[in-house]
Amino acid sequence: MAYEFQVVLDAADPHGLADWWAETLGWQVEPSDEDFIRRMVAEGHASEADTTVHNGTLVWREGQAIRHPDGLERAPRVLFQLVPEAKTVKNRMHLDVRTGGGDVAEVVAALTARGAKFLHEGRQGPHTWTTMTDPEGNEFCVS
Repeated sequence: MAYEFQVVLDAADPHGLADWWAETLGWQVEPSDEDFIRRMVAEGHASEADTTVHNGTLVWREGQAIRHPDGLERAPRVLFQLVPEAKTVKNRMHLDVRTGGGDVAEVVAALTARGAKFLHEGRQGPHTWTTMTDPEGNEFCVS
């Protein structure tokens, strides 16, 4: 039996990082169901401390997900979850952003302008990529 999965990234600011990655990938931030959140608080299943307001919308404080605009059939969702500690070591897993033959240098420049940091360029045979970090220091590659 095959399983479905989602990718989970730890974040100091899950909503801000979800916004950054959604823009980077051309994906969508999953909408918040404010009525559901209010009902969970009213029924005692959650507290006001479990919520926050992000871009004028009531959201769960602990996390935010993004998804491909064509839905979960196209790609798994990515969930950004709140953690108290900062990133301290290299990722054991990372995302590869594939430009589909686009101008990698142009994409790298645009990402750098939005807060990513260049780490190095790599090559294996005819394949090349640029390794970067997102605004919270998570490594990813652009090819």
